[in-house]
Amino acid sequence: MREQTWQRFRSSGRRPGGRRRAVPAAAAVVVAMGVMTMAVLAPPAVSAAPRPDTVQQGLSALVRSDGLPAALASVKDRAGRTRTYTAGVGNLATGSKVPEDGQVRIGSNTKVFTAVVVLQLVGEGRIGLDATVDTYLPGLVRGAGIDGRRITVRQLLQHTSGLPNYTAYLGDDVRYFEPRDLLDIALQHKADFAPGTKWEYSNTNYVLAGLIIQKVTGRPLAQEMERRVIQRIGLRHTYFPAPGDMTIREPHPQGYYRDAAGAPLRDITEMDPSWGWAAGQMISTNSDLNQFFTALLAGRLLPAAQLAQMRTTVPAPYFGSGARYGLGLVSKPLSCGGVYWGHGGSLPGYETRGGATDDGRAAGAAVTMQPTDEAAMKRVERLVDTALCR
Repeated sequence: MREQTWQRFRSSGRRPGGRRRAVPAAAAVVVAMGVMTMAVLAPPAVSAAPRPDTVQQGLSALVRSDGLPAALASVKDRAGRTRTYTAGVGNLATGSKVPEDGQVRIGSNTKVFTAVVVLQLVGEGRIGLDATVDTYLPGLVRGAGIDGRRITVRQLLQHTSGLPNYTAYLGDDVRYFEPRDLLDIALQHKADFAPGTKWEYSNTNYVLAGLIIQKVTGRPLAQEMERRVIQRIGLRHTYFPAPGDMTIREPHPQGYYRDAAGAPLRDITEMDPSWGWAAGQMISTNSDLNQFFTALLAGRLLPAAQLAQMRTTVPAPYFGSGARYGLGLVSKPLSCGGVYWGHGGSLPGYETRGGATDDGRAAGAAVTMQPTDEAAMKRVERLVDTALCR
């Protein structure tokens, strides 16, 4: 997925190694009927070379051929075993190694966390999916062709509201934003279409979803995410940065940004993420995201009725051929059959892709610069398919 930010906001295991099996002795002594004889066994088979790991190959290619500073991946199999991978360097200035399963800014994967909290409140009878925005935020959403009395919560979560995308109008302004500031930017522009008539990705939808959560619960969005999702399933390396927190807390690769073609890479790791808020502010690791998507699909975060609503999808070609969008959750076809469920995220410095299957497989990948062309982006996405289809 690609979104506009500044110019472009697009809202454990061990590394594998080949091992040789021990070869049995070529002969054994057999005692039969009191007579000692030598029984010669068949000669040992020639030890085959270890098969190349396709995930590691894919990561290395992203660094070598696409010029991305670093790439990280985490892959969980059906049995719950996890392998982590790295390629490149974690810091171009020092040449330091990439931290295994390091923290990154996860961008629009945040939307899935926001959608889960909304749907939990739906299950509790505190929010209605087909209630209007004005039910919870009366009089707040008004503009040219925009009326909160005609937009439903479901349309926010599924990007069918027609609300303009505020990130398309941020320019180079990277100051601290309150959520209402972001909404005000969007409401200066006319609606993209009438509610419910089309699908179009807009970060504004999730700012409103976050504001509804706060109005209904009376608590900050970050607290609700922490209590209802992060602590509930034991995500140890995932958090919603506090206001003014521009850092990444735990070991992490640096994130880089290129202002123009041919320009040098700029370290953009430390930044104010408030312009992402409920649509893209969170920090996590590939392994934590794998755990999150697996727990979600297994029904550990939502009642069955709300999970079924989340997985009720409409076509979303923005995410690629065959992609469909539910309520904050994307399904994408796998080359080996079936689909996986996830989202993806992008913002200056980091690009993440990943998700999980219904049978418990999960894979996540991150790179430390937004790919500059569609071919490179497709290779990042293909890496997830490769990991899930091995």
